[in-house]
Amino acid sequence: MRITVYSNDGSSSRQVADKLTNKLINNGFTMDAQTPEVVISVGGDGTLLSAFHRYADALDQIRFIGVHTGHLGFYTDWRDFEVDDLVVALQEDLGQSISYPLLEVKITYADTNEVQHFLALNEVTLRRYAATLRTDVYIKENFFESFRGDGLCVSTPTGSTAYGKSIGGAVLHPRLEAMQLTEIASINNRVYRTLAAPIVLPSDEWLLLRPSRTSDYVVTIDQFTFKDRPIESMQFKIAKERIQFARYRHTHFWDRVEDAFIGSKHEI
Repeated sequence: MRITVYSNDGSSSRQVADKLTNKLINNGFTMDAQTPEVVISVGGDGTLLSAFHRYADALDQIRFIGVHTGHLGFYTDWRDFEVDDLVVALQEDLGQSISYPLLEVKITYADTNEVQHFLALNEVTLRRYAATLRTDVYIKENFFESFRGDGLCVSTPTGSTAYGKSIGGAVLHPRLEAMQLTEIASINNRVYRTLAAPIVLPSDEWLLLRPSRTSDYVVTIDQFTFKDRPIESMQFKIAKERIQFARYRHTHFWDRVEDAFIGSKHEI
């Protein structure tokens, strides 16, 4: 099995990554950062997001494992003090995995007609900070609404527990092949009117945004930010690619949600 350990720059994460790497080498695993079969991220959910984008062009060949150096996250199954148990699980690996849907976004720029394609594990946002965002919203080929406000967020089911939740989106179970559109501070009055509620779209539908012609847009794709390009359109759909996690032990999704946002039932 070819493995790479992908860590953030924190001192505790680096220590755990070094310890894990040495144990993997001593147990006969091949360390390969170029063509790994398993990518182990050490840090938090943000570190795993970075690892995902680093290896996004080889998702059909890779399974991911998350080791958290703080509290357990939505993408991390192992704690930093469980390195020995993780090595044993890898030795007993039978190829087991669980997959989650991803978001595909296609951005067409108005100044050059250049088209860029991206994958997102959590979400994509479109905003304007200096003025109101104005964009027409289409579902499939049908016009739906004209949005006015701070911005829009399109998230995956796993991303629904991230930024989308903080702006009033629903929490979607990752078995759902769906994406969610959530408004960011929309303007609703006698002149402008939007649905003013999150929209969940199935995998056979797509979303198209056609913003007004200006160049001061800010686009975020997971933790990456792109600025100051005039955007002709942004198209979103559920990607054909999926992310695979090597899942050696199961933590129910709703247990993760309860642990992250509510806390132990014994504390009530």
